[in-house]
Order: sequence, then structure tokens, then C-alpha cells
Amino acid sequence: MQRTTNEPQAGELPDPGRGKREGGSKGVVPVLAFAGITVAVMQTLLVPVIKDLPSLLGTDPANATWVMTATLLAGAVATPIMGRLGDLNGKRRMLLASLAVMVVGSLICASTDNLVIMIVGRALQGFAMGAIPLGIGIMRDVLPREKLGSAMALMSSSIGVGGGLALPAAALVAQHADWHALFLASAALGVLAMTLTVLVVPEPPLRAPGRFDLAGALGLSLGLVCLLLPVTKGGDWGWTSPLTLGLIAASLVILVLWGLFELRSSAPLVDLRTSARREVLLTNLVSIMVGVAFYAVSLVLPQLLQLPAATGYGLGQSMVVAGLCVAPLGLTMMFVAPLYARLSARRGPKTTLILGMLVIAVGYGAGLGLMSAAWQTVIIAVVLGAGIGLAYSSLPALIIGAVDASETGAANGLNTLMRSIGTSLSSAVIGMVLANTSVRMGAVDVPTMEGFRTSFMIATGAVLIGLVLAAFLPAQRPPPPGGGGPHARVPPSPPRGPPPGGGGAAPPRAVLRPPRAGDAHAAAEAAPGAVRVSAPERRTSAQ
Repeated sequence: MQRTTNEPQAGELPDPGRGKREGGSKGVVPVLAFAGITVAVMQTLLVPVIKDLPSLLGTDPANATWVMTATLLAGAVATPIMGRLGDLNGKRRMLLASLAVMVVGSLICASTDNLVIMIVGRALQGFAMGAIPLGIGIMRDVLPREKLGSAMALMSSSIGVGGGLALPAAALVAQHADWHALFLASAALGVLAMTLTVLVVPEPPLRAPGRFDLAGALGLSLGLVCLLLPVTKGGDWGWTSPLTLGLIAASLVILVLWGLFELRSSAPLVDLRTSARREVLLTNLVSIMVGVAFYAVSLVLPQLLQLPAATGYGLGQSMVVAGLCVAPLGLTMMFVAPLYARLSARRGPKTTLILGMLVIAVGYGAGLGLMSAAWQTVIIAVVLGAGIGLAYSSLPALIIGAVDASETGAANGLNTLMRSIGTSLSSAVIGMVLANTSVRMGAVDVPTMEGFRTSFMIATGAVLIGLVLAAFLPAQRPPPPGGGGPHARVPPSPPRGPPPGGGGAAPPRAVLRPPRAGDAHAAAEAAPGAVRVSAPERRTSAQ
């Protein structure tokens, strides 16, 4: 049996802070995962009462959807911005700020029935989505390598875990209490997450150099709003309406201009040169496809379960039972994290990503014939949860393996944004499919089995596109025992000349720091007799 020790292994430089880091990381993983689950709950908090929102807020259905749209838009804007602020000013500090904004938004929503005020509160709730990439960044900075794989897997999957668990819990509260109790409960969860973070989570010392790119943040925010707004509201406005097409065109112009500005900036909000690397670009594109696949099941199964049996295919379940049938989706994502860690340690995150997407494809394929009983939807949820959990767990590992440690927050924020774009596209496309295939029953239009199966086939197609993209990812081999990974001991490059004042070169000192992209090149250059290779630009991390 392998024994864990603080003694340096063969070929490993001494690390005087290793014991402190391992001892100080106790409790960090569950606390950060709890924070991630808490903010993810905001995305599905109102799903059980969504059909009642027009009457609850005294407005028409088109205006009521802004209560959901505001949370989505705010979350998409916040993730890259809070990630960059965390790199510059401290990830724990920004995590607490995100949770505090969520608590304020929850209290605002709990105290009002006014549509405009409710939209403001929901936008503040969505702002907390930046907590997930911040939590991944903290884990990279403070956890020892052997714990990092399963920890990041759990944090990355918290998006689905929170969303899945919120459905039955919110349905239970909505059926037996005033709907404002949902917001009071979310505020209490936020306060608890803040308290645990203050008590347990340390502030990593790593800081990125430079300043915050305010102009870049404003440009990206405007471009994302112009892009996601017609995607989420196109069904109400009409996909060929001047407003929808105009906003899409404006978003393209704004994002192109923003990209040109970022390329010229000395301290960009998003390092587009890094984002254009093959491993980063392909991972982000795959994230969009996985986001599409994740949200499809969240849209289809609850509606199928709650449709009345009189339709001939609806399962006639209550809101709470429907939530309980879908809950295994999130639970399986959480339980698959340790499995991901073992598979990734042996085969690398690219392999686990491909395996996860294959499982998703199998789940949707089997789901085409498993829609006639409630227990069959549970099977679909479990299989898809396992596949999505493996895929989501692999994404941050691929990103972290390709960027500087000082860019972890911003890079994972961008990756989380890509997943949000995927869920937004899924909502728009599948919503349009279900609407166009619906039939009239009495005074309402209801989705058909044809629409549900078409939605599953769309999700399968997205996964297949993701598999093709993932096949072109460079393989990331697991690091050898005692080397590589976060907090690796990296031998310094030899001095290029004698020190000032003459004399021979001073003996090199061991350097302890989190790894950066290009460390493998630095180690190769430092090795005796190694052939020099051109290394990518290395940024200096301010401690």
C-alpha cells in the first residue's frame, strides 16, 4: 500500500511548505463545493413555479420570462469578470463578494411582487455564478496534487448538482409555502456558504500582474447581452424579427471590436492568444456542446413527467415527484467525481472527456425508447448524469493544464461562460422545437412525444460534434509520481552569466511556486545536454 509522506521523493526538490499546504487544505473541498452548489441553485430555483409567474407578478407571460433571463445574462457576464478580478485581487475575496451579491439579490426578491424589482434581484442572484471558476482556481492554488483531480471534478459538476437538487426541493417548498420562501432559503444558504468560506478557505497568495481591464469588461458584457438576449427571447420576438436579427448583428460587431481591443491591451480581461491555443479553444468549443446536452434533459424530462396521462404519453406525476425523478441527474454527477479522478490519473482528462460524451450519447439514444414510465426517466437521469459528470469534470483539468497559474480564474471563467452559452442555445433550440411540434388540448398547447424525441436527437448530435472536436485535443499525460501538477518543484534555469562583481555563478536555489504553462519547456532547457526549444512566453507571477 502506498504511504503518503511529507518527505521529498527521489528527484524532487525540497518543499518546505508542503506539510502546511496539506494540513491547511482540510475542509476546503466540501466548503467550496457547497458554495458552487448554492450558486447553481439560482439557475433552477423558480422552475417549479415558472408557469405561475405571470399571475404571481401581475404581468403577461412574455414579461415574466425576464425573471429567468436576467439570471442567465448576469451569470454569463459575471463568470469571466469575477475570474479575472480573482486573479488580480484574490480569489477568496472575490468568492465572498459573489456570495454577498447573491444574498442581497435573494433578500430583494423575497420582499417584492414587483416585476422590475424582481428582475433586479434575480440578476444579482445570477451574478454569483462567478463563484464556480473562482472555487476551481482556489483549489489549484491550495490543494496538493493528489487531491486536485477529484476536487476540481466535484466543483465543476456543482453546476449540475445544484440545478438537479434544487428542482425537488423548490417544488416541495412551492407546494407547501409562500413562493417567497424560496428566496429566503437561498439567502440562508448564501450566508452559510460565506461563513464556512471565511472559517475554512485560505486566501491563496498568488496574484496576476497588471490591472483590471474595465473597457474590456464593458465591451464583453455588452457583446454577451446582445448575443444571449435574442437567443433567449427569440421565440417570443420572432427569430426573423428586426429586433432579433439586429441584436445578433450588433453582438458580432461588438465582439469583433472587443477582440481587436483585447489583442492590443497589455493587461487584457481575457488573453485571446492563450484562448486561441488548440487545447484551450477546442476545450471551450466542446464545453458548448456539453452544455447543450446537459440542458436538453433538464427541459424534456420534467415536462414529460408532469403532462397528464390523458395525452396518451404524459406520465401524470406531481411537481415534487417529477423533481425527485430528475434529481439523480445531479446526484450521479456528484458521485462520479472520485471515478473521474482515478480514470484521469491513469489516462488523462482527454480520455475521460471522450468517455463521458460517449456515455451521454448512449443515454440519449436509449432515452428515445425509455419514456413510457417514471422509473425509465430515472434510468435516463442516472446514465446522463454519469456521462455529464465525467465530461464536466474533465473540462477544468484541460484548461488548467494549458494556462498559466496566474490566469486560472479568468480561463475557467471563460470556460464556464462557454457552458452557459451552450445551455442558452439548448434552451432556445429545444424550446422552439417543442413549441413547433406542440398540439392543442383544450385551452393550452402541450408538447408532443415527437418533440421530446427530436430534442433528444438534437442533444445526441451536439455530443457527436463534441466528440469530433475532442478527438483533436492534444493528450495530457498524467504527471509522474513526485513531479508535475500543481505546486510542482520546478528546477530553475541556469544563470546566463556571472553575478555582478565577478566570480563564478552562484549555485541555483530551489524554487517553489505553482506551475505555469511552459514549465515543461523550462525544465527541458535546464536539463544538461538538452536541445533548446522555443518556449511560449512566460508571465511573471507576483507573490
